[in-house]
Amino acid sequence: MRSLVLIAHNLRSAHNIGSLLRTAEGLGVDKVYLTGYTPYPSSPDDNRLPHISHKVNRQIIKTSLNAEKTIDWQHVSNVSKPLNDLKRNGFSIVALEQSEQAVQLPIYFPPDKLALIVGREVGGIEKQILDRCDQIVEIPMIGQKESFNVVQAAAMALYTFRFCDSK
Repeated sequence: MRSLVLIAHNLRSAHNIGSLLRTAEGLGVDKVYLTGYTPYPSSPDDNRLPHISHKVNRQIIKTSLNAEKTIDWQHVSNVSKPLNDLKRNGFSIVALEQSEQAVQLPIYFPPDKLALIVGREVGGIEKQILDRCDQIVEIPMIGQKESFNVVQAAAMALYTFRFCDSK
């Protein structure tokens, strides 16, 4: 089975993080990196002020339903560290972003190790990060709206990478 990693970079919403953790857990993602200013659950080595950590944690568990306790996750301030580590360990880095360079899902990815990166709810993934990715993918839109919520989009992409790859 393919090894899947999710990187959530510079997301604002703790509720989105809770939903991403729950979705990732349900789809068998091996690890979730919460990078940049992305909110993250409380942890034993948490260096945030206790009232801030508690407030953010309450918001996350509202939608995660305690998935943060059953999935491997890590908060890393600088996204370069997990990107470098994953590439060094043979992962292909795939950005989920609307871009002229994007290929529409579904698409076949041969590597056994794939890391999906999703970015800011409004602004998307920064160009300097997109430049480091092996592939950019997007979800085709049929209706009037131009994009999906970051959690919905991540769920569709992760599901595709887990179950729908075909040559």
